[in-house]
Amino acid sequence: MWPKSIKNKHMNKLLNKIIWPVMAAPAIYLALVWNKIPVRVAMHFNLSGTPDRYGNKSELQIMVAVLMAVNIGLYLLLSNAYRIDAKRPGKENKDRLERMAFAVSVFITCLTCYLIYNCIKGGGSPFSIRLVFGSIGLMWCIMGNYMYNIRPNYFAGFRTKWALNNEENWKKTHLLAGKLWFTGGLLLAIVCLFSSEKGAVIIFLFVTLVTTIIPGIYSYRLYKKQKVLNSVN
Repeated sequence: MWPKSIKNKHMNKLLNKIIWPVMAAPAIYLALVWNKIPVRVAMHFNLSGTPDRYGNKSELQIMVAVLMAVNIGLYLLLSNAYRIDAKRPGKENKDRLERMAFAVSVFITCLTCYLIYNCIKGGGSPFSIRLVFGSIGLMWCIMGNYMYNIRPNYFAGFRTKWALNNEENWKKTHLLAGKLWFTGGLLLAIVCLFSSEKGAVIIFLFVTLVTTIIPGIYSYRLYKKQKVLNSVN
């Protein structure tokens, strides 16, 4: 059996090799199906997934190009954040940030390809909000799995001033946040399989609020508790 560090190294090398073909997939897919896409395509959808604005194929090209540019930018920023972070966690965060960046990039790529696929179906087909939110839930599961042991930094995680200034606060906050993100993401993914479009929106908002607000409150309470202890000592 190889040591865990060697396994992680090989995994990161594999991810670094396949990430660029993954991010290029929407452009390749669009080129392959270009002649199948109608002249009039849906460009915006309401919360029920019904198209409420239409455009032409040129607008679709621009939208795909923008999403790909955002995808590349986010990946480069997140995967290289350890190099420029003032907290200087160095390579301790490198592997975790790269894998989190990979998860985000895969999600954006899948979303972009789904938009293209939806256009092939006639440009007026309902857009599945449930599918999008369910995919977000799966991404949150992955992010939560890496969040629990990420070191203090200014780019990823719950960057409250109380957590950034106290490593114990950061560690406990992200241990809780990782559990909430994994559980909440899994719940969101499962519920979206069976709920209506509006139900998916409601559960998405609920999980988002819980996974965002609770770690912030918890971090503040840890800060107040530590402040009391320091004043006593």
